[in-house]
Amino acid sequence: MPGASEKHIALYAGSFDPMTFGHLDVLARARDLFDEVVLGLGRNPEKQELFTPAERLAQARLLVDELVASHPGGARVRVEAYNGLTVDFARQLGACAILRGIRSTADLASECQLAVTNRQLADIETVFIITAERYAFTSSSLIRQIAVQGGSMERLAAFVPPSIIKALRMRLDDPDHPLGHMVRDGLID
Repeated sequence: MPGASEKHIALYAGSFDPMTFGHLDVLARARDLFDEVVLGLGRNPEKQELFTPAERLAQARLLVDELVASHPGGARVRVEAYNGLTVDFARQLGACAILRGIRSTADLASECQLAVTNRQLADIETVFIITAERYAFTSSSLIRQIAVQGGSMERLAAFVPPSIIKALRMRLDDPDHPLGHMVRDGLID
């Protein structure tokens, strides 16, 4: 745990595939709580990636720059990709906390279990920020599913920034991307 003169760094980790307004909401509010926030782009081996790690890194950096420019003041934010366990990356950063967004009570149950495990195994605290009500039912997985199933990109504008909608359109139109194949070949029901 940092002393009074040390910086309080929080790690906001996730796959952010894609990044949503809910993620940005949590990040914006975290800037008032810590000296620095690191948006850590990890990889979830249980999920099929929509965007490559390099694409997600570029998207996140663009969106973080826009957020910081539109809301001056608050903590510095940097975006970094990492491999491996989140707690190991948090220790490497010297983070005092892992930041997690909570959308609902369903999130809370699983996040509490993870928080207790992280505290017992790695001696790192978890700080929960409840997502704004309008984003309570938004998730990256849901956005991916809507896009792949042919949902309205215009309606997704309530949940993801314009740059993400543009990237989703490009991804789904890409004949070499597996998700683009599934849409064209009717493999998704």
